[in-house]
Amino acid sequence: MKLWGNWSYPTEIRFGAGRLGELAEVVRAAGLNNPLFVTDRMLSELPITKAAIAALDGAGLAFGFFNGVDANPNEKNLSAGVEVFNKGRHDGVIAFGGGSALDLGKLIAFQAGQTRPVWDFEDIGDWWTRANSEAIVPIIAVPTTAGTGSEVGRAGVLTNSETRQKKIIFHPKILPVTVIADPDLTLDLPKPVTAGTGLDAFAHCLEAYCSPHYHPMSQGIALEGMRLLREWLPLTYTNGHDHEARAHVMSAAMMGAVAFQKGLGVIHAISHPVGAVYNTHHGMTNAVLLPYALDFNRKAIEDRIVWAADYLGIEGKFDGFRDFVSLMCAGLSVPRRLRDLGVKTEDIQMLAEMAIEDPSCGGNPIPLSVESITDLLERSV
Repeated sequence: MKLWGNWSYPTEIRFGAGRLGELAEVVRAAGLNNPLFVTDRMLSELPITKAAIAALDGAGLAFGFFNGVDANPNEKNLSAGVEVFNKGRHDGVIAFGGGSALDLGKLIAFQAGQTRPVWDFEDIGDWWTRANSEAIVPIIAVPTTAGTGSEVGRAGVLTNSETRQKKIIFHPKILPVTVIADPDLTLDLPKPVTAGTGLDAFAHCLEAYCSPHYHPMSQGIALEGMRLLREWLPLTYTNGHDHEARAHVMSAAMMGAVAFQKGLGVIHAISHPVGAVYNTHHGMTNAVLLPYALDFNRKAIEDRIVWAADYLGIEGKFDGFRDFVSLMCAGLSVPRRLRDLGVKTEDIQMLAEMAIEDPSCGGNPIPLSVESITDLLERSV
C-alpha cells in the first residue's frame, strides 16, 4: 500500500514523502504573495529548512524569515514575531517545525491584526469571538516532528512569562489552510525527540479516548492512533530511517490532535504547568505521567481500556494495557518519575494549584481537585 493521499479532515493535508517540494505551489494556491516563514533557531540551520527556503526562492516567491521561537514559546516571542510580520507587510505565515514553531507561527498569523492583548483570547467560553476574524491571515503548516499535531489544530499554546502559566489561545481560523505532511522531514530526528513527540501523540490519543465527552468520530480516531503508535513508534526509535514507520507515526500524530477535540485530562493539566515552570519537553513530561494517570483514572476507565486492549491486541485487560504503556515508555528511555525531569517536591502544591486552572481538567474522566492532583503529583514526583 502506497502511503500517499490528499485529505480534507479537518483541513487540506498533502501527505507523503517528498511533498515539501510542493511548498511554492501551496503558497500560491493560498493566495499569498509575501508570507512570513516561521521556524525555531536550531531548525533554521538544518538542511530541511534550507530545502524549504530553496523551494520558495526557486519559485521566485517573496517571503520573510523569523526564527525567534523558544522551546516553550511565550508572549515575548509572539511580540517579536508580530513586529517582524507587520514591518514586512506579510500576508500569511508558513509555520515550519515542531509544535513550538507551529504554535507560534499560528499565533503570529492570528495576533498581527488584533488590537487586544493575546490573553484576551484564551480558550475560555466564547472569548475567541472577541477577535477580529477578518484580520487573521492564512497559515500553511509544515510539521517536522510527529507529536503535537498542531498542524491540524485550531489553537496554540503560549507561556505567560510573568505568571509562568501555559495558556491555550483558540480561534477557528487558526486552523492552517493547508498542511504539508512530509514524513521525510522527520527521518533525522534524534531518538529523544522521536520518543517524546511520539509519546505526546499517544497521550493525546489516550486522553481523548478516555474523555467522558461525546464525540464518537474522535473516539474511533483516537483508538486507531494508539494502534498505529503501538506498532510503529518503537520502530522509528530503533531505526529512524524506516520510511514506513515515520509515515505511520506522522499520521498518528495528526490523528491525536484531531481526536482531542473530545477533550484531554489530568496528564495535560499537570504537564502544562510543569513545562511552564521547569521548561521541560512537553511530550516527555506527558510520557512520564502516562502510567500514573491510568492508575488515577482506573475506576472510571477500566471497561474502556479493556476494549482498547482488545483492539490493540494486548492481553491482560487493564493491567496488561498499563504494563504495555510502562514497557513502551521504558523502551523509549522515558524517565520513571517527574523528579528525573527536575521537578521538586517542594513545588507540588504550587503545581497542583496551577494544574486545576488548566482547561484540560474538564476532559478528565474523574473530576479533579487540588487535593487529588496533589496526590497524583506526590506519586509521580
